[in-house]
Amino acid sequence: MEEGRGVADDRWLVVGLGNPEAEYGGTRHNVGADAVRTLVAREHAELSRNRRTRAEVAELRLDAHRVVATIPSSYMNRSGGPVQATASWFKVPLERVIVCHDDLDLPVGALKVKRGGGTAGHKGLRDVERALGSPDYLRVRIGIGRPPGRMPGRDYVLRRFPPAEREVIDVTLEQAADAIASLVTDGLEPTQNRFHASG
Repeated sequence: MEEGRGVADDRWLVVGLGNPEAEYGGTRHNVGADAVRTLVAREHAELSRNRRTRAEVAELRLDAHRVVATIPSSYMNRSGGPVQATASWFKVPLERVIVCHDDLDLPVGALKVKRGGGTAGHKGLRDVERALGSPDYLRVRIGIGRPPGRMPGRDYVLRRFPPAEREVIDVTLEQAADAIASLVTDGLEPTQNRFHASG
């Protein structure tokens, strides 16, 4: 898109992390991508493949703010390249990048927002940090709980939710879309006050 070449003083980038949908749709590891799909559908926009950025992209507006919603077409641990390419093409600075992702350290359905921090072994976040050159992007963390027993985390995150947890997560995805919109329109601290108090 030619518009992508201009200076974007007000544009935001919202990233949903996950593995390719055809094979991994509905798994715990894909809730970040699911949150972005929820937001895009709510705003009556549509994701389409952008070969330049190696990601699915939709452009939408939240109040007066222009937002680029994107889901990398790569596997989770190769998310950084598409994220960096999309931020560069649409000229979005680091402080207006929001990454939505699954989080093993939060109970199923919990929702937290923050800026920066570690990756806690999350390979998608690690690759995004490497590609962007900084950990200081905004994050929407969606809790998926800890693996039962001695199940390895890498196996657990690729499993789908049982029905009861699926109902909880579907509600959380709507809340995550609300949190994204709040970050864009109201900022970090008001969003934390709103969502952490209710969580």
